[in-house]
Amino acid sequence: MTQAPSTAAASPVHELFAYLCVRDTAAAIDFYARAFGATELYRLTEPSGRIGHAELQLGPAVVMVADEFPECGFTAPPPEGVPSVTLHLHVDNADAMGRQAVAAGATMLSEPTDQFYGERSCRLRDPFGHTWLIGHSIETVSSQEMQRRYTAMFETS
Repeated sequence: MTQAPSTAAASPVHELFAYLCVRDTAAAIDFYARAFGATELYRLTEPSGRIGHAELQLGPAVVMVADEFPECGFTAPPPEGVPSVTLHLHVDNADAMGRQAVAAGATMLSEPTDQFYGERSCRLRDPFGHTWLIGHSIETVSSQEMQRRYTAMFETS
């Protein structure tokens, strides 16, 4: 029988970074700057030109990006595929940020809509195959009210 580690002995998590693998990191850095206002902190480039690591500042968050390294099992999602992870950007205005991202080359998957959990959000796919949920708060919803609304969605469908 495996026993869960004691929370007292576990090291606390200090940060969580999204690390995106793309087929063209230089183009991705340009896209994320135009779409989301990202600022490049730095990049590490091999003599061949392949970017092994770059860091982008998005508000208080840092996103890491690198070219594919198939020899290490680090590959980008297919542009038409559906990745298993969605990145959620909480912004001041989801409608405006969604339009900005589409103008920069993203594909809108779902238009900005008010959500049951108190956010207005849209979903898009960037040109590198990653899915983004862009949202802003429209109301504060208690967990009990959120559950009530969530359950009601299934009762009416």
